[in-house]
Amino acid sequence: MGYKPFQSTYYDARMRASPALLRARAPYLVKNTITGFAICSLVIGIYTYTINVISQDEFEDVIVPDEPLKRSIAQMQPQPSTTQDVQQAVAARKQ
Repeated sequence: MGYKPFQSTYYDARMRASPALLRARAPYLVKNTITGFAICSLVIGIYTYTINVISQDEFEDVIVPDEPLKRSIAQMQPQPSTTQDVQQAVAARKQ
């Protein structure tokens, strides 16, 4: 006996829509088409507006430095903390 994962009165053995399914969907065909068209138009409109607004930005107000900032070696190395520093901070917090 063959395995049939899905049995429905709306589909035949080849998974084609039956006349009953087509009759059941008929009242909603125009409404669903209009709704789908409206949603797609909204998405395309938002996308077009966004691309149009972004492409007009000039970035003239952004200040670009001439050369990168140079840091001294002392600023680049992290300051070591010791156990005594931690103990002093804990003692100061307790007071």
